[in-house]
Amino acid sequence: MKEQLRVLVFPCGSEIGLELFRCLSTIKNIELIGANSVDDHGKFFYKNYIGNLPFVDDKTFISKLNSIVKKEKIDLIFPATDSALLMLSDNAKRLNCKLASSPAETVKICNSKKTTYNYFRDYLSVPEIYSPSTVKKFPVFLKPDIGYGSRGVKIAHTKSQILNYMRETKNGLILEYLSGKEYTIDCLTDKKGKLIYFLPRERVRVLNGISSNTQPVKKNLSEFKKIADTINSKLAFKGAWFFQVKRNSKGKLVLMEIASRIGGSSGLSRGMGVNLPLLTIYSHFNYDISIQKNEHTIEMDRALSNVYRLKLDFTHAYIDLDDTLIIKDKLNTSLLKLIFQFINEKKKIILITKHRFDVTKTLKKFRIAGIFDEIIHLKENQNKSDFIKNPDSVFIDDSFSERMNVQKKNKIAVFGTENSDVLFNDFS
Repeated sequence: MKEQLRVLVFPCGSEIGLELFRCLSTIKNIELIGANSVDDHGKFFYKNYIGNLPFVDDKTFISKLNSIVKKEKIDLIFPATDSALLMLSDNAKRLNCKLASSPAETVKICNSKKTTYNYFRDYLSVPEIYSPSTVKKFPVFLKPDIGYGSRGVKIAHTKSQILNYMRETKNGLILEYLSGKEYTIDCLTDKKGKLIYFLPRERVRVLNGISSNTQPVKKNLSEFKKIADTINSKLAFKGAWFFQVKRNSKGKLVLMEIASRIGGSSGLSRGMGVNLPLLTIYSHFNYDISIQKNEHTIEMDRALSNVYRLKLDFTHAYIDLDDTLIIKDKLNTSLLKLIFQFINEKKKIILITKHRFDVTKTLKKFRIAGIFDEIIHLKENQNKSDFIKNPDSVFIDDSFSERMNVQKKNKIAVFGTENSDVLFNDFS
């Protein structure tokens, strides 16, 4: 394998694309490039970013993609949506680099729930499929044949609800309603087709089709393993994939769907030490892979988070100590992370403080001595604005009055502890 692998993630702003960033951006031999047809959240994460690609159904998509592959010397493309995976796997031979995908036939089967159910009907429990005229018991479950997560799903309690849904939804399915708990099982198949990892996790809370709270299943693992083995024996996988099951009224696990990609909340596996995207890449370069899994108790909860991009150039950062870098006798780890980002960016870090004690002893106590380029220790009656000499600076302090004084006199950007996170630059 090459010393450095250049991996293109498309589309990089999807939930999968963002998880790929979290999994791969700190790996020393991976260089990430993000690409999108529409500028979205991915633009705020991927430092190496390419926008304005054609959509996947555009006739020029493959040729444009190959142009990027050549120009950027891409070694592997990692699809990050179902539609991109389907299209790219179907055109894998036309690509001028490797593709992180299972065989096209597997992708096609997994892309359609109806096809998946028919394919596995003789081997696994799958939901009953009805037509509007054959429904005898309500409620029933309505979902698109092709779709991601639980988007577009509904529960129908009347025939009129079914008819309305079928008119509005292309290739809608009328399915048996499953009332029990729902699970996702993250899986990994090596280059020889052997299932080497599976992690059943309960979908405790779901938001927009994604597990916003999930945790590993501890009991009855054999029933999940049996289903995983059956699926793996009937379909050809390479790398990470997952399937979802739900218990029916009798407690039996029924197959909901299979996807030949990582799951949106597969970060739970990453939290346990299993980097599914990285192992997938290694599999496609025909490396032997093994699992190193921690057995600690873990729960993952997801929520919307903010990422900022500031047009603000500066070379010096003046930072307060009390109630800013040290709050309630503890280090402000978020600000400490920002300081080390500044160090990576070759900015000068100046501690400016009215600390009542010996600053050197305090910094040694908190193990942060030596990280500042300069320390300015002021008396209580001195103004910090009088000691900020460089005009290309930012000022971070918990005191509103100090910030106001500096902003007025020094004409620089000022930040408190509550908004200094806008300075974070978490690009790859």
